[in-house]
Amino acid sequence: MAKTNKIGLSKSEYKGAPTTLCQGCGHNSILSQIIAACYEMDMMPEDIVKFSGIGCSSKAPTYMLDRSFGFNGLHGRMPALATGALIGDPTLTGLAMSGDGDSISIGMGQFKHVIRRNVPMVYIIANNGTYGLTKGQLSATSEVGLTLKKQGTNELVPIDVCFEAMASNATFVARSFAGDPKQVKTLIKAALHHNGTAILDIISPCVTFNNQDSSVHSYGWGREHNTAIHDLSFIPARDEIMLEDFEEGTTQNVPMHDGSSVRLKKLDRDYDPTNRMAAVQIIEESNADNLLLTGLIYIDPDRPSLIDLLNMTEEPINRLKDEDLRPTAETLAEINAEMF
Repeated sequence: MAKTNKIGLSKSEYKGAPTTLCQGCGHNSILSQIIAACYEMDMMPEDIVKFSGIGCSSKAPTYMLDRSFGFNGLHGRMPALATGALIGDPTLTGLAMSGDGDSISIGMGQFKHVIRRNVPMVYIIANNGTYGLTKGQLSATSEVGLTLKKQGTNELVPIDVCFEAMASNATFVARSFAGDPKQVKTLIKAALHHNGTAILDIISPCVTFNNQDSSVHSYGWGREHNTAIHDLSFIPARDEIMLEDFEEGTTQNVPMHDGSSVRLKKLDRDYDPTNRMAAVQIIEESNADNLLLTGLIYIDPDRPSLIDLLNMTEEPINRLKDEDLRPTAETLAEINAEMF
């Protein structure tokens, strides 16, 4: 019999249809870690709602969590769909997968505003620096000097996803590399427990159009230049308490809104992911040093989400009955009286 998690589900019950993405595509690796994270966290698939826009990355809802509801929206418009759905039923966990074209080009406006509103959702950007679905054009995250087949050489300064998220006052900003599945899965787990918009910029090589070793979005470059700001392990709330020997000052627990925490093991620098200015600085430093900075860059577990600010009813809006929504005759009379 297949191994099951605490709620009695096997890992296969978190999968979707067989992927039609190119063999070796980084997106497939990301999808595998989403499936593994949800399985290991004992999440009921029916309690998750999936969102995407248009692009290779946005085919994701088909390839994972086939027991979950999902919505494939218009190009760049996924955040608006997610906002409406999660206001309609805040009990659901929002999981969105987009790409550098879908979110950082045509969808930049929606990307900025969903962060500003702090809608409680996981927002993964599978960043491959090219428009793979339309045959490999340069994207808004393509580095200066990148030459793609039939597209010429990019002369425009790229947009840094994490820097844009910080500029929009995001409450959770992280970057990872599809070739580092352990880190990807840990960051997804932490993001799923964050009460706000959790931005995950995951460098995801396109093996068909953008996998030259000189490209910053390739497997070769990523493995050569990857530098993690800490080792990550996720500690779920209300789980078995395990104590390990460790030297004072070598770890830091970052509390999440729901009582869980992310434990950071420092490597070669003293870094505090709750320090906003330090987060901006470390992004700038890594870009100047031509390094792929990965890990939890910034987190603010205390800022209220959009759902908190709206003072929602205990019963989700999509389950309210007509009599709950319709004002009484007395209430309407009072409203009309105030108009005169």
